[in-house]
Amino acid sequence: MARTLPPAAGATMPRSDIIRVIAVPGPCGSRTSRRITWLVRRFGLSWRWPGLRGSVQRPIIDSLYVTRAGHALTDAYPTGPGGEMLVTEFSTETVAPPERFALWEEFSGRSHVRDLLRSENQNDFRARMRILHLGDLQVSALAMPHLHVVRTSRSVRQFDPEVYQVNCAVSGGGRVTTVGRDAEFHAGQTVLADSSHPMKATLHSPSHGWTSFVIQLPRALLPLPEKTVRRLISVPMPGGQGMGGVFHRWVADLHRRAHEFTPADVPTLASVTTDLLASMLSRCLDAEDALSPEAHRRALGVRIRGFVEQHLDDPGLTPQAVADAHHISLRHLQQLLADDGTSPAAWIRRRRLERCRRDLADPRLVMRPIQDIAARWGFTDSAHFSRLFRAAYGMPPSDYRRPLLDRSVQESTTTVR
Repeated sequence: MARTLPPAAGATMPRSDIIRVIAVPGPCGSRTSRRITWLVRRFGLSWRWPGLRGSVQRPIIDSLYVTRAGHALTDAYPTGPGGEMLVTEFSTETVAPPERFALWEEFSGRSHVRDLLRSENQNDFRARMRILHLGDLQVSALAMPHLHVVRTSRSVRQFDPEVYQVNCAVSGGGRVTTVGRDAEFHAGQTVLADSSHPMKATLHSPSHGWTSFVIQLPRALLPLPEKTVRRLISVPMPGGQGMGGVFHRWVADLHRRAHEFTPADVPTLASVTTDLLASMLSRCLDAEDALSPEAHRRALGVRIRGFVEQHLDDPGLTPQAVADAHHISLRHLQQLLADDGTSPAAWIRRRRLERCRRDLADPRLVMRPIQDIAARWGFTDSAHFSRLFRAAYGMPPSDYRRPLLDRSVQESTTTVR
């Protein structure tokens, strides 16, 4: 159940009841600042501004959003013991009708990608959003009447988070124009967009229910080459059968069960969502390739990547082993991956490092030694693994895991007391 600010003056909120409050900067910035300071002091919260890195305190809430009058704009849900917020609910109906569209612009710009927005309902824009935060990946449910979205070349140059946005239409539909393609989509279809490309889109819904599910994730998280995925941008994909149906049902179930999940579930949920998305895109590419003169070559590339993903924990997974399993020469394998700007060895190493990173961020594996995690994914030399991890993620694996380990120690100490 959603929690709101308790009415009793000077009340102290227990750690398990800490809430997230959303703050939209406005012309009365000093008043907003005073309101935030009051909230922090009243409830004893540690906090940081949105986007601020390197905060001295570990944030119990990672952003504060209030109206100029100081009213909370979102429903907030209980956090985990480390302060993780998994679900955020937002509605424009918390403010007066003339302010609703501007509020939606601000909130959606922070939660997704900041684009230029217009609507036929700007005088009274009734909309809501529910976001399930799964680490680098997020799943959002949107309900809105009509929206026109424009992402210009200038917008891309000013800020590009390098993410894919996967729009699963639930009701209504729309039209999207990007990368030289113009396509109309309907309820039950999925459309892919890339934040690195200018785009125009129109979304509309005849009902007051959920309009669409939007999955946003970094491009680097999807185990498919960007050049390959680009072929599916702005191409409506069916969501009623096959892998498309599986993916749609999975996303809908995530939405329905959002409040049942705990922080320990995040790595698994993010991994399954990413894998199902990759499988759906791969199936769509297979269908397209059946009509292409390069069908065999592209289909082989998809099969090879699937094989690698399934055997990353096998110490015997080498470029030669991959080539042998697909009855091709090592040189042929190298040529296939060279088209995507990588090599077999680099691809395998990158995917193994990503699996190690996921395990190091998994609360359920916090007591498993780093060398055991590395060995599980084929890195038998601890020093070599540490160097590779630092090169890929900017810090050694021990530093990457330290916040999670510190949190576990604090929880153990609290339990003993």
